[in-house]
Amino acid sequence: MLRLLIVDDEEAARYGMRRALSTFGYNVSEADSAEAARALVKQQEPDLMLLDVNLPGMGGLDFLRELKDSNGNGPLVIIITAHGSERMAVEAVKAGAYDYLSKPFELDDLRLVIKNAAETIQLRRENLSLRKRIEVESSQRGALIGNSEGMQRVRAMIEKVAETDATVLVRGESGTGKELVAREIHERNSARHNGAFVAVNCAALPSELIESELFGHERGAFTGAAARRLGKFEQANGGTLFLDEIGDMSANVQAKLLRALEERRIERLGGNESIPVDVRIVSATHRPLEQEIAAGNFRADLFYRLRVVTIEIPPLRERREDIPLLAETFARAAAERYELPQRSIGQGALRRLLEYSWPGNVRELKNTLDRAVIMAEADELAARDLPPEISAGFPAPTDTADNDDGGLKVPFTADFREDRREFERRYITRCLEHTQGNVTRAAEILGMHRQSLQHKLRQLGLGRRYVSVSQEPQDDSDS
Repeated sequence: MLRLLIVDDEEAARYGMRRALSTFGYNVSEADSAEAARALVKQQEPDLMLLDVNLPGMGGLDFLRELKDSNGNGPLVIIITAHGSERMAVEAVKAGAYDYLSKPFELDDLRLVIKNAAETIQLRRENLSLRKRIEVESSQRGALIGNSEGMQRVRAMIEKVAETDATVLVRGESGTGKELVAREIHERNSARHNGAFVAVNCAALPSELIESELFGHERGAFTGAAARRLGKFEQANGGTLFLDEIGDMSANVQAKLLRALEERRIERLGGNESIPVDVRIVSATHRPLEQEIAAGNFRADLFYRLRVVTIEIPPLRERREDIPLLAETFARAAAERYELPQRSIGQGALRRLLEYSWPGNVRELKNTLDRAVIMAEADELAARDLPPEISAGFPAPTDTADNDDGGLKVPFTADFREDRREFERRYITRCLEHTQGNVTRAAEILGMHRQSLQHKLRQLGLGRRYVSVSQEPQDDSDS
């Protein structure tokens, strides 16, 4: 229930507002001065305040400034001014007021502005709840877990860009965690971390609805628009707007988005008011936007505006060294979430996880570990607990399935890190023997960039033997 505080020294005015709003089920309190309101704010922690400018003692504007200085998480404030005091209303908005009403106002106008404020408050609550849930689940998100060179590079870029207001384009395959990177940018060392993080999936909305979703609409703007609706730009004001799958946006909306970014102002559908917005844009896509531009499907000027900073998230197959830590993390989190016993990961299961290509990336790995923890019959996850498509590439399970190394003969030392390193060394060595030492071809088989494989060879102490081969021309067809 919305807690609402009316601050006005005119009893009749308070009565009229209370009566107009009581039918909506709001919890309404009243105060006739800033001093009385200050005490109620501490006692009741209202969500929303209707604050008259002209009050005995401390005026409404001074009280507004006090609220904003002392408590950044205080109530939203709607300033009530006398007719003809638009300049004061503008000053109030600059001081932190959510909106304003000029006396005398229609009750319908009062109800509408309260409704819009209630939507914003609900969004704040959801954002706070989501932020807490993200903190609780941070150990199982996995998108930023790992010590691979690629993930270290991603984290370093987040650290640098988070302190700025630069627009960021996050690129990567589906399931790599693009939205989680966007949230990390919003929350880490950002001046906007107390503002809302609002996400829009541009691919999930029909083209005729995305414009209303982003910019909002006025009542009667189109069939079914029964009331004014705030768009995501206004909801994210002071925070971050994340535009996922930006490559699926229609040309018409691309043009309006570009204008909004350049002018930092929007217009609701069906309206003619130019509304200032203070929003940081982070966008993401799995599409090759350069090709979309060449095909005439995406605006080049918008692309350059969005990619002031670009963060590339490597697919999971290019950072296999992170898989054991990710798998451990996901297995532990799944056991806690489903209230099941903690499961360790057997050597056979780990080998299969390292071998699999992971087309669904980190998201698929997390879902795989969820399933394995639920289906497991022992304290240790075995290969048989994994989906068939992951374990199918190895011999059928036997009584010693989890000691069967698929021909790699990896010894079991009870040292998880050393066993992983030994498996990687022998597996990559066998792949290079298959390609007769051709690093480029081995990288293609392993699903890695050539430079990443060279780095891995040096880590595993194989550099002297194979890196020299990598200095040959990459295109063997020329030889």
